[in-house]
Amino acid sequence: MSIKDITVVITSFKSDEKIINCLNSINNQCKIIVVENSDNLKIKQKIENSFSNAQCILSGENLGYGKANNLGLKNVKTKYALILNPDATLEPSTLENFLVVAKKDLDFAIIGPEEQEKKESTSASNTNIKDLIKTENVKGFAMFLNLEQFNEVGFFDENFFIYFEEIDLCTRLNKIKKKIYLSPLIKINHLGAQSHDESINKNMELSRNWHWMWSSFYYHRKHKGYLIAFLLILPKLFSAIIKMTIYSFLMNKDKREVYYQRFSGLLNAILCRKSWYRPNV
Repeated sequence: MSIKDITVVITSFKSDEKIINCLNSINNQCKIIVVENSDNLKIKQKIENSFSNAQCILSGENLGYGKANNLGLKNVKTKYALILNPDATLEPSTLENFLVVAKKDLDFAIIGPEEQEKKESTSASNTNIKDLIKTENVKGFAMFLNLEQFNEVGFFDENFFIYFEEIDLCTRLNKIKKKIYLSPLIKINHLGAQSHDESINKNMELSRNWHWMWSSFYYHRKHKGYLIAFLLILPKLFSAIIKMTIYSFLMNKDKREVYYQRFSGLLNAILCRKSWYRPNV
């Protein structure tokens, strides 16, 4: 195995300022596929002219995280793929260390960096494999995929626009006894919730609140049934209504908008409507 056996897949949306740092951190022997969730030809030209190992696919519209990653993964020809967020950067040894860790158990489905789950690291001393920690899920900012392990379940559920799509994928893998690991050997720097440019922060915050609520209900409905999902989400629904009312009386427009988005996301999910909301940018 070598770095040439890995393709890095990055989904971006108006991430011009962030994605260049990400791309600069990736070994130039590694193939990169960027799926830009827009029709911005300038971004495509900038990426492909600056990085000879990168291909930028313009989706033409904002497909969301899961659907755009699926588009990128369909174009991968290598054995492994690394799903990476635009606001993440690799250490010089990151890709090589993924391969080192993969050799510990070639039957793995996903490997992620251990530092994302501090509570998991406390159990590392209980495992016989020092640098592999078995886990139920990993966070979506960095997922090293053994692609042949996904033939049964496919990749991301495209009903999710953002949030819970990686948890859903891991849940489906767990159901068929696929192996998911964390490794302390893997180091990836991740800013978190900063994949887009700062100029669109407000609209993206409203979008995050809508989709977090929608995706939360949809995930629980998919795996636990409608009634349990409703009972789990009911306190959040009441909270959103109460806070939306309070901030309306206080004439705090920004806060009212946030909690209206939460209420709207939940209501649409409860009514089994599609995840239709898109940020106004």
